[in-house]
Amino acid sequence: MSKVVFITGASRGFGKLWAEAFLKRGDKVAATARNISALDDLVSTYGDNILPVQLDVTNRPDNFEAVNKVVEKFGRIDILINNAGYGLFGTVEESTEQQARAQMETNFFGLLWVTQAVLPVMRAQKSGHIIQVSSFLGLTTIPMLGVYNASKFAVEGLSETLASEVAHLGIKVTLIEPNGFATEWAGASAIQTDNTIQDYTPVREAFGESGSDPSIWGKPEATVAPILQIADSPNPPLRLLLGKVAYHGVVQAYTKQLEEVETWKEVSIAAHGH
Repeated sequence: MSKVVFITGASRGFGKLWAEAFLKRGDKVAATARNISALDDLVSTYGDNILPVQLDVTNRPDNFEAVNKVVEKFGRIDILINNAGYGLFGTVEESTEQQARAQMETNFFGLLWVTQAVLPVMRAQKSGHIIQVSSFLGLTTIPMLGVYNASKFAVEGLSETLASEVAHLGIKVTLIEPNGFATEWAGASAIQTDNTIQDYTPVREAFGESGSDPSIWGKPEATVAPILQIADSPNPPLRLLLGKVAYHGVVQAYTKQLEEVETWKEVSIAAHGH
C-alpha cells in the first residue's frame, strides 16, 4: 500500500532527493518549499501524486493550514519528514542576535510547529512516523557552528521526549543524523557571520582546512536507500547516523564523555548528599 509522505524543505538537497525517491516507487508526497516553482519538474513527472505546498515553517498557523491541505488531498499523513533547515557558520561570539534567533526559528521552532500540526492527524489515525532531520552535530560539536549545533541539540531533546510521549498512540519517531553531504547545505543554503574577530582566525583556518578534504562529504544519493528502509521499518530506530564521519565522530565523542563521567564519579555521587 502506498504511503502519504509530508516533506518540508523539499525544494533542493535531501528534501527534493527523498521526495522523488518516494514518488518513484508510487508513494504520494506533499512537498513544502518557500518557492514551489522549484518543484515544477516533479509535478510534470508525477502529476497528482505530488502536492506542492508553499510554506515558511517558522509561521506556525501556516503549518496547520498546510497539514489541512494535505489531508484534504490525500486523506492522511503516514510519514512526516522535517527536513527544512540551514547552517549558520561563525564562532559563538561572532554570531549576531538576529542570526542566532533566525537559526533557532527555522531549525528548532519550525520543526516544532510542523510536528505539532501533524500530531493531531497521526493521533486520530493511531499511526504515523515522524522523521526529524537532525545532525550528528546534535550529538557532538565542531567549532564554527555553535548556534547550529545548539539548534540540533534542541531537536534531539525535543524528539527523544516526543518519542516517549506518543509511542502508546502508535506513532514512531526517528532522528536522522547526517554528517556533511555534498548538498547546498554548506553553500547557497548557508549563512556566514560578517562580524569576524581576529582572535578566532586560527579556529577559522583550521575549520576551513578540515572542510577541504573531499572524503568527509557524503554522497547525497547514498542516503536514499537508508531513508526508504527507515520509512518501511515496522520497528525503526530512535536514531540513525548517516555517514562514516558521523559514526566515528559520535563513537569517539561518547567514549570520551563516558571516560570523563567515570573519572569524576566519586565527586558526582558525593554531590547527592546522602
